[in-house]
Amino acid sequence: MDMDETPLNSTSPGLVSAGPIVTKRLFSQLTGLTEETIRGMIERGYLPTVKIGKHRMVNVALITKDALETEFER
Repeated sequence: MDMDETPLNSTSPGLVSAGPIVTKRLFSQLTGLTEETIRGMIERGYLPTVKIGKHRMVNVALITKDALETEFER
């Protein structure tokens, strides 16, 4: 199985098991955005990534940390 072919969690339909870093394809599935949109957001610096070998992965842990530390607008 290719790194970009992470299967959906078969025990909970609609839910995906995601770790602290995910492929662009899985991040696309999680957010409902196209892979092309995800690539553009990465290229513009809107999404944090980490390179593992030859793969560029989306850093979901950093996105989560930043979201939790950001104050909500009312």
